[in-house]
Amino acid sequence: MFRHTIRLGRLFGIAVEADFSWFLILGLLTWMLAVSYYPTEYKGWSAALCWLMGGVTALMLFVSVLLHEFGHSLVAIHYGLRVPRITLFLFGGVSQIAAEPSSAAAEFWIAIAGPAVSFFLALVFWEMRPLIAGAAPLVALAKYLALLNLILGLFNLLPGFPLDGGRVLQALVWGATRSFQRATVVAAVTGRLFGFGLIFLGVWQALGGNLLNGLWIAFIGWFIESAATGQVQQQLVKGLLTGHKVVEVMNHEFEPISPEITLQDLVDNHVLAHGRRCFVIVGANGTAGLLTLTDIKHVPRSAWPATSARQAMIPQEKLISIDADSEVWNALEKMGRDGVNQLPVLQDGRIVGLLSRDDLLHYLKVLQALAR
Repeated sequence: MFRHTIRLGRLFGIAVEADFSWFLILGLLTWMLAVSYYPTEYKGWSAALCWLMGGVTALMLFVSVLLHEFGHSLVAIHYGLRVPRITLFLFGGVSQIAAEPSSAAAEFWIAIAGPAVSFFLALVFWEMRPLIAGAAPLVALAKYLALLNLILGLFNLLPGFPLDGGRVLQALVWGATRSFQRATVVAAVTGRLFGFGLIFLGVWQALGGNLLNGLWIAFIGWFIESAATGQVQQQLVKGLLTGHKVVEVMNHEFEPISPEITLQDLVDNHVLAHGRRCFVIVGANGTAGLLTLTDIKHVPRSAWPATSARQAMIPQEKLISIDADSEVWNALEKMGRDGVNQLPVLQDGRIVGLLSRDDLLHYLKVLQALAR
């Protein structure tokens, strides 16, 4: 989902990353607090203090968002799900849970954990005020963070994807109907309705003179509607692919390439001559690795005549691969999660085929044609 991120650290085994858009909203929020909110609410403050508190408040808001996401992630880990990373971005944060929960109960508790953390933080910040009554800037910070965490929790409980409330609704419908797919579609359609509602509200406010807030609300509505639409489309694709195995889709025909061939020979006789982009490198003892056009491009062109395929390839033990009897949907998720365009397909520990995004797209079009 996020390709342009910066690693901030790791906690509980979960990588914490920030999308570049996060720095934009961090700076914008600091500016808004420093020139608008704090000077209006606390007229005796100096400009330097307003800017300092603006920056601290913006950072603490994203700490609150991060704790909200850790609420989801730790409960997901409790239910045996892997959480590779949490990413902060323009609209807050997202926990990238590697698989869907196995039950409606797990889905419910994972979804509700985030808002529960936000409500807890709101209570903590509110109750801190008497303890720091002698420090006006800290009291102001605590009041603002209490309000924002309360709003964050309530907003996320709106019953529609991609909000936490949509996940709660999904869990309830899933539990009632015993159909995960039906529950997902219901939550996604509800999310689209909320998105359209926010777009209408934002346009109404913009036309009424409140241009900045109106555009922001409409933008949030557009984001929710787009994400909900994507969820519906994802479920349709998943429904088509469910039950189909990788062995049905993969390309069985691939020419073994010697590990001793130079990159220059490979480019001249295979890439340019036949348009191939991915090569299985097979030595005397069996499969040695995989070499893609991207790997070749990482080697300077001047070094191609003296560089062998063995030197540039990804060794088999380091390959991101998929088993031949895995579900096609799992392969598609793996490609998206790991950011790869093709997967070597393994059977009994050896490469028996290649699966590319083009193969998946062609197969999906065939399934769609048959479904019609």
